[in-house]
Amino acid sequence: MAEVRRRKPDPAKDVPAAEPDTDSESEPVEDVQPKEPVPPTKRIAEEDASSPIWLEILRVLAFLFIASCGLSYLISAGETFTWGMKNPPNYLQAKWWKAQIRGPVYMTMSELAQYDGRDQSKPIYLAINGTIYDVSANRRTYGPGGSYHFFAGTDAARAYVTGCFAEDRTADMRGVEEMYLPIDDPTIDNRYWTPEELEKMREEEMKEALQKVHEGLLHWVNFFAHSKKYTRVGYIKRPKDWLSNEPRRKLCESAAGNRKTRTPPEGK
Repeated sequence: MAEVRRRKPDPAKDVPAAEPDTDSESEPVEDVQPKEPVPPTKRIAEEDASSPIWLEILRVLAFLFIASCGLSYLISAGETFTWGMKNPPNYLQAKWWKAQIRGPVYMTMSELAQYDGRDQSKPIYLAINGTIYDVSANRRTYGPGGSYHFFAGTDAARAYVTGCFAEDRTADMRGVEEMYLPIDDPTIDNRYWTPEELEKMREEEMKEALQKVHEGLLHWVNFFAHSKKYTRVGYIKRPKDWLSNEPRRKLCESAAGNRKTRTPPEGK
């Protein structure tokens, strides 16, 4: 009887038949997608959304405090971080804003005299060259007993130049230039100069003296006009011919005492 030889199975060809699908519905296969990276801004927003409300308030307050310190430092030119400026700029002062809204006031000399500091309920005003300023910020100096109380409640432009505070509480500047003029001494003048030379010399001396008076008064006018401590209030009301009704003043003793005679030319 012949021997029956069996063929070895070939894996490439002998593939088992697929099992019949006995279920009515096949199971769904989960579609797995790779996760996209979360943008930093979205992550921060999600974290902020989960932050407690008290933490948000604390952040806002901290920012406002730092911003306030920086702004104070810039406005005060490095003077302070806390708005504790000794002389805050005008736009940070309530009285400055009131003056801007109200506009300048016009006072007679008798009205200005009521603001000399004796009445504590009123500000202290002074005037120079017709312009009124509020100097209440320095009440100790301009108030009663202060070293500059002579200037309060009046226009003492003359005193700013002569230095005679008590005697020259007036805006009459006539004759102030004499303090810069030499004293005429015939024994010296006629010896060294001819009449023509003296006349020309006196003209130059007068011109220089008037310029010194102008510069001396202008210094104080600018001092108050550019001050961060004092504010401009308004102006003095005077009649146009007020000087014609004022007696001409003599030069005060202190200013007159500084006058000298002309110095003889060198070599003579």
